[in-house]
Amino acid sequence: MKSVLFEDAWVPGHGQTDVGVRDGRIDLVGTGNAETYERVIEAGKYALMPGFVNTHGHASMTLLRSVADDLPLKEWLEQRIWPLEDKLDEHRVYWGTMLAITEMLKGGTTTFTDMYFYMDAVARAVEETGIRAVLSRGLVALGPGFDQALAEGRKFVQTWKGKAQGRINTHLGPHAPYTCPPPHLSKVMDLATELQIPLQIHISEAPGEVEDSFQQYGKSPVAVMEDAGLFDFPVLAAHCVNIDGADIDILANHDVRVAHNPTSNLKLGNGIAPIPALLKKGVTVGLGTDGAASNNNLNMLEEIHLAALIHKGVGNDPTLISASQALDMATGMGARAVFLEDEIGAVREGLKADLILIDLDKPHLTPRHEIEAHIAYSAQAGDVSLVMVDGNILVENGELTGIDEERVMFEAARCAREMKE
Repeated sequence: MKSVLFEDAWVPGHGQTDVGVRDGRIDLVGTGNAETYERVIEAGKYALMPGFVNTHGHASMTLLRSVADDLPLKEWLEQRIWPLEDKLDEHRVYWGTMLAITEMLKGGTTTFTDMYFYMDAVARAVEETGIRAVLSRGLVALGPGFDQALAEGRKFVQTWKGKAQGRINTHLGPHAPYTCPPPHLSKVMDLATELQIPLQIHISEAPGEVEDSFQQYGKSPVAVMEDAGLFDFPVLAAHCVNIDGADIDILANHDVRVAHNPTSNLKLGNGIAPIPALLKKGVTVGLGTDGAASNNNLNMLEEIHLAALIHKGVGNDPTLISASQALDMATGMGARAVFLEDEIGAVREGLKADLILIDLDKPHLTPRHEIEAHIAYSAQAGDVSLVMVDGNILVENGELTGIDEERVMFEAARCAREMKE
């Protein structure tokens, strides 16, 4: 791990300045002395930003990319996705995750969340590649196996929490209120109390989920979760699309963090989350891609772009979700959403050096009137030139430094073929 000085980069909130990295952390934002760093990178044509935080996803669903497109959520999940997921094993999850990490790193994502199965394989991929992750074993109470899954969740946390030089963070992952109802959820909360870790869960993703909740409980999924005591814990709630003002008040009162997944929500026809209303109430909102089976890529710049546009259109108000707000949801607010705001998410002295360089010397980013607006509305994943996590350069000149990309694609494609046979 070399000390690095980025000279004269454009940094949000600072303009053109130097940024120094030493011992895996940012040690300078200002005027640097090149002689005190082992490597100097001339960054005058780059934007230097915190790496993107993907606050919701299922990494190895890259193996299911495009196998079940243009279907409603219930049919997509129960008839197409779940049968294929039954064919997953540790080997396939590993290569699916490696494919996801390859894609995410090249697009500037330095931290991702994952709620899925065979999580030891996911953790190994994180450890090997150098990326940062927030991982949870998905917990579904439908049918047999819930107690075993809960035991696996416990063992996973005990094995991997804080590993990979601190880059692996662990949560518990009850899938959703309709797959992990209150009687089962109580066991998850008991374990969360024992392990002292946050939880992540899907809530109010589709209209049918909310309708079923009112039929069964006489109240919304958000209200059911409040009554169950879930929000007494630190919670990251994915989607929160079909919610009303009362639900928003509950989320705000309990400081529930929300993962907004605009592409996935649009593709599955589930609606558009009321993000302006959530932000107005002070709710922390991060951005996520969801899995590649419902997106179909893991490109956080696309999520930033959509988040900065769709709410303007729906609300007939061009001031809703500014470029800077959308970028914040992918960086600083995203870090807070996954409970890592004291470690990452800003270009600030003392924070971990999870940084990216975006090449501004491109036709679609010229002239440079408002760089934040350029990044939110015009930048592409291919504009990401350098990616650093914990002070280690994982992507340079757009190329991965430590992953055999060709082998990853070969192995992942073979796993996907085998699952369809």
